[in-house]
Amino acid sequence: MTEQSTGTTTVEVTEPELRRKPVQQRSQQRLERILNACAELLDESGAAALTTKEVAARAQVPIGTLYQFFTGKQSLLAALARRNLRRYLDRLTRRLEAESPQDIGGFVDLAVEEFVAMKRAVPGFGALDFGLTGPTPPAMGDVAHLLDLTLDNNTAVASLLLRLVSEHSVDSGRRPGPLALRVALECADAVLKLAFEQDRDGDPELIAECKVLLRRYLAG
Repeated sequence: MTEQSTGTTTVEVTEPELRRKPVQQRSQQRLERILNACAELLDESGAAALTTKEVAARAQVPIGTLYQFFTGKQSLLAALARRNLRRYLDRLTRRLEAESPQDIGGFVDLAVEEFVAMKRAVPGFGALDFGLTGPTPPAMGDVAHLLDLTLDNNTAVASLLLRLVSEHSVDSGRRPGPLALRVALECADAVLKLAFEQDRDGDPELIAECKVLLRRYLAG
């Protein structure tokens, strides 16, 4: 469990644990192979058709090795979603450090651009990003809490983005609160989903409109 200070409130982020944490380099490499295989299969067949047996075969590990780390399909998807989020936050942090936006509009542009870049290039990100983007497969359980045991996926993401707003950008008098950023994420999800439904690389006009929408809402 970690506490993330958002500037206006403190949110406890309680990540689900792996069944076993890899310690040795060999175990870490196996875990990464499993997550990479899961991402590839998500792109090929989607979450509904994904099976742990296929993931293990693609990763070239025994099925028992997969179950050393994960309790099942949902646990596997949760680990991939958390990896996606860590990589997104790392990428966004580097952009913020390099470009030092002075207001929330500049922050929004970078946040949307890095998300779109990962949608275009990162295996499995289009199907999963930080939580399932399509219909929930039968018998999947609680997919609204893949990132955190108590917070829904978008609330967990919003709490971490708000920390970045506080650390890197942004005119202190115009920072959004937790609820505003949570609403902004819901809006961005809907518009960007539409953008990628209409264009494999993301419809550029809809991506631009997403930036305009978020800028105006969060600045207000």
